[in-house]
Amino acid sequence: MFSKFGFLAAAEAGASPVIPKPAEIAVGFIAFGILFLLIRARAVPRFEKAYKDRTEAIEGGLERAEVAQREAAEALQMYKAQLADARGEAAKLREEARAEGSVILEQMRTTAQEEATRITASARTSIEAERQVAFNSLLNEVGALATELASRIVGESLDDAARQSRVVERFLEEVEKSK
Repeated sequence: MFSKFGFLAAAEAGASPVIPKPAEIAVGFIAFGILFLLIRARAVPRFEKAYKDRTEAIEGGLERAEVAQREAAEALQMYKAQLADARGEAAKLREEARAEGSVILEQMRTTAQEEATRITASARTSIEAERQVAFNSLLNEVGALATELASRIVGESLDDAARQSRVVERFLEEVEKSK
């Protein structure tokens, strides 16, 4: 059984494939150093620049967002102030309209009252004129009837206008005195 694994033991006695030779180690360090310097000289500044740009973009975006928030807050305050002013003005206009409506209503009432008073006065004047006309007409009729009655009683004609008016006046005076 050892014979099968004997070549392994012989290989262990010589150079190991896992352990590198000193020349390979030196070449690896030199290659690593060159690669390190190249990356540090070329790639790292680009990464740093990209990182710096990204940081500035983020910070600028944050600043712009803060500015936009402040502007939005100011606009909101201004909007609220304008809205409050508009509401106040609307209330003022409503109150003015109410007052103006009251004045107009009072004017209309006054005008209607004046018109009613004028119509009433006109009607009273018209009634008084009609009453006077009716009184005069009635007076003439009563006078004519009284004259006719008196002429029948007295037996003489009272056709004379002067005599007739004296008789009527006496009769009316007697009627008034009897009241």
